[in-house]
Amino acid sequence: MKKIEAIIKPFKLDEVKEALQEVGLQGITVVEAKGFGRQKGHTELYRGAEYVVDFLPKVKLEIVIGDDLVDRAVDAIRKAAQTGRIGDGKIFVSNIEEAIRIRTGETGSDAI
Repeated sequence: MKKIEAIIKPFKLDEVKEALQEVGLQGITVVEAKGFGRQKGHTELYRGAEYVVDFLPKVKLEIVIGDDLVDRAVDAIRKAAQTGRIGDGKIFVSNIEEAIRIRTGETGSDAI
């Protein structure tokens, strides 16, 4: 099992969700987040005063899936979230040692 964490632009969430459903994904966790990378935020004017917006709105997706779906899921996220502009986000893939469904006690890939 693998855990995919993807940080994307908020307006791309629906496209990414649809792309993952086409791959056969059944569950996803979405968390609103703020952050910055190479884009380093931006400056804005408010009532004549200029200020720096360091942390930009992002969305973090967390998905735990079987090893057989990882490549297709990562590719689906990358294609759906890509705008070609700085700040498109990142995808991280890590190993999951165990998963347990609380309701039934199922473990491993049966739990996801």
